[in-house]
Order: sequence, then structure tokens, then C-alpha cells
Amino acid sequence: MLRRGKGIELKSRGEIEAMRAAGLIVARTLAAVTENAKPGATTGELDAIAEQVIRDAGAVPSFKGYHGFPASICASLNEKVVHGIPSSSEVLAEGDLLSVDCGAILDGWHGDSAVTLAIGEVSAQDRALSAATEASMWAGIEQVRAGNRLTDISHAVETAARAASKADGLEYGIIAEYGGHGIGTQMHMEPFLPNLGKPGRGPKLRVGMAIAVEPMLTLGSADTEELDDAWTVVTDDGSRAAHWEHTVAITEDGPWVLTAAED
Repeated sequence: MLRRGKGIELKSRGEIEAMRAAGLIVARTLAAVTENAKPGATTGELDAIAEQVIRDAGAVPSFKGYHGFPASICASLNEKVVHGIPSSSEVLAEGDLLSVDCGAILDGWHGDSAVTLAIGEVSAQDRALSAATEASMWAGIEQVRAGNRLTDISHAVETAARAASKADGLEYGIIAEYGGHGIGTQMHMEPFLPNLGKPGRGPKLRVGMAIAVEPMLTLGSADTEELDDAWTVVTDDGSRAAHWEHTVAITEDGPWVLTAAED
């Protein structure tokens, strides 16, 4: 039965399994986008591929029409952090860094995931940025466990990002204005999950919660601005950004990554 605990949606095992079905569609969609994200392709073409995969699976794109968003994926190129709008005129070039965010709804349940893709050969700094962002996501996911507090996830993300920064000899900006979120019968639900902060704060995590963990790092300033399209968020200094995300459920056995690809 669907319950709510302190404003956070709790799911039964069966409901989490239904979310896993949605998550698998997202994983297959991102795999198809990844396969086609090559120099010469447009972000509009990638969006069409994503929508076709989602609808062929009997699901609906979470993003299309969400508060007026016009596409099935967010395609955020280079200095774009999140919420980039795909376009038939935006052509991918060798050396680009593309973050793709994708969501699907199946039988009323949402899955949400993001990857950052290297278009052809990218710089060593860009590769390091994406790897650091992905590692920060996995560090956060490890803390998505019953009994922990919400900001234990935030702190793990931040700690991993700062460790990568030191190891790589690069200054990574950690985006604070945007972060993870609860997910289930809606795409964005309580709680908001910051990507940095002190541990041991916020609501206690419980079995049945599902949270999207999604760090965003930059190769410069963590400050951002929104473009005139009222969607696209860019780094204010023009530095490149990376974005990784998975939907994760809390089970008695620990984190279950619902948007991971099938083994």
C-alpha cells in the first residue's frame, strides 16, 4: 500500500518493482542515445530516438510536457549544466561533452537517470570531470540506506567530489542550486537532496523510499544562470559541466539502483 512518512512517499516491494520496470526502460533509452551520440548527430535526433524507445516499450516520456518542457530528454552540451532543450540545429562535434537526462513513466511509476557522454575524443580534463561526477554519484548511492539521514548522501557526494578534485589536480565546482529528489508516483517529490553539506541532518531514510541521486560538477565556478528559454542552466563562467543520475530505492538489503542496466 502507498503510504507517506513525513511527506516522503513510501512504496511496497511490489511498487518498487514497478519502478524498476520503468527504470529499465530509461536504461535502455540512454543506451540507445549513447550509441547514436556521435559527431554530426543533432541533439534533436537523439531526442527522437529516446522518445521512440520509451513509447515502443509502452511507457511515456516523463519530461515531455512537464511544466511545458518540449522534449523527451534534456540534452546539455558543454557549458550547459542541466535542462538543455534538444534541437535539430544543435550538431554534436568532436570533443563535445554532452549530459543527457531521461525519464519514463510506466503504469504511473517514474524512472529518472542521467549520463554524461564524450563525443569522439575529449580532453583529459573533460574525462576526469565526468569520472569524478559519476564517482560522486556512486558514493552518494552507497549511503541510500535505511537508518541514515538524508544529508549523509549529500556529504558522501561532496566528499567524493573534493577527493577527486585533489587527486586530479582540478578545481571542481559542486552545483548547489540543483540536486537530487524523491521520486515515485511523480518525477520530482520530497525530499530535495543537496549535493553537498554536513552529514546527519534531514529526514531519516526508511525502507520504501526512492531517491534520485544526481550530482553536477563543473570545471570552474559552481555559479550558474538560466538562459532566456527559461529552462537551460549554464555555468556563468562558461566552464564545462557533467551530470550523472540514478534512481535508487531503499530496501531491507540496501540500495537498489532502479535505473541500472540489466546485468
